[in-house]
Amino acid sequence: MSMSNAKATWEGGLREGHGSMAPAHGSAIPFSLATRFEGKEGGNPEELIGAALAGCFSMALAADLGKAGMSPKIVQTEAKVRLDKDGSGFKIAQISLVTTANVPGIDGAKLKTIAEATKASCPVAKALAGTTITLEVRLG
Repeated sequence: MSMSNAKATWEGGLREGHGSMAPAHGSAIPFSLATRFEGKEGGNPEELIGAALAGCFSMALAADLGKAGMSPKIVQTEAKVRLDKDGSGFKIAQISLVTTANVPGIDGAKLKTIAEATKASCPVAKALAGTTITLEVRLG
């Protein structure tokens, strides 16, 4: 089917070190302990997971709406990824998706039904099966 690639590099120890992450066809995103846990400028792995889920879900929802005979003008999804302490480490405990879709001729209940089915079938959501993913759907 399809193979996607990404890479990451880390230099130094945990506290003083820094690194970068990049999809094969995109710009590198710098990250460090401070960007991950202290709100400093830069990225973190959780943001990339959130972006991957939001992108996959938006595209899959557009496809599912098309299968239902509807043509979305735009689907926008925001992902909020919560990283929690887990014993001596951390885990992604929850991802909250908020999707706004402008779809002529659809009502909120129908959009929510299709979006919930999309969440269950989205490949990235399936890869994150051990994580609670919530979904809020809005008409745009």
